[in-house]
Amino acid sequence: MADPERPQIYLITPSEVELSSFPALLGRILDSAEIACVRMALSTRDEERLSRTGDALREVAHARDVALVIAEHGLMVDRLGLDGVHLPDGARAVRKWRKELGDDAIVGAYCGASRHDGITAGEAGADYVSFGPVGQTALGDGTVADADLFQWWSEMIEVPVVAEGALNEEHIRNLCNYTDFFGFGQEIWTAEDPVARLKAFLTAMN
Repeated sequence: MADPERPQIYLITPSEVELSSFPALLGRILDSAEIACVRMALSTRDEERLSRTGDALREVAHARDVALVIAEHGLMVDRLGLDGVHLPDGARAVRKWRKELGDDAIVGAYCGASRHDGITAGEAGADYVSFGPVGQTALGDGTVADADLFQWWSEMIEVPVVAEGALNEEHIRNLCNYTDFFGFGQEIWTAEDPVARLKAFLTAMN
C-alpha cells in the first residue's frame, strides 16, 4: 500500500525510447515500486512512432494498473486508449482539453515556477499542476521552482502538485512535505541502474 503521507511517484519517459528494450525496462521499474502515473514524453511528432510507442507502453502500464498520459498530443488520447494528456504550456489549453476529453480523463499542466499559471490551470479544470525545474538545468532560462513555491501551494491550494526537473536527494528531502508527486525522468534513465536510482530516491523520501 502507498503511504498516504508520502508523495507518489510520477514517471516521465525519455524524449526518445528504443522500442526493442524500453518497454521491458519500464516494466521492471513499475514492478520495483508503487508508481502512480507514467507520462509518455517523446520529442517526436511522427504519429506512427507515437502510436507504436503508445501501444507498447499502454500494455506495460495498464497491465499493472498504472495510468499512462501523453505529453502534448491530446488528439491521441482516445485513439490509443490512454488515460489523459499533460500540457506543457501552463493553463493555456486546459479548458479545451477538459471539454474535449471529458471529466474522466487526466488533464495536467506544467506551469514552470508561476503561481499564477498554476492557479489558472487549476481553475480551468486541471487534475494536477507540475512545477519545475526544481534543480539547476541547462534547459530553460535558469528559473527554478523553489521550496517556498511548493510550501505555499500545499498550504493554499487543493489541486495536487508535481515537483519535477533535475531532482536530487536533497531536493526530495526538502520537498517531501509539500508535494503530492515527484516527477522522475532523466534522473533515473541516465543512471547505470535505473531501478537502483529510483530506490535511492525512495529512501530519501523516507
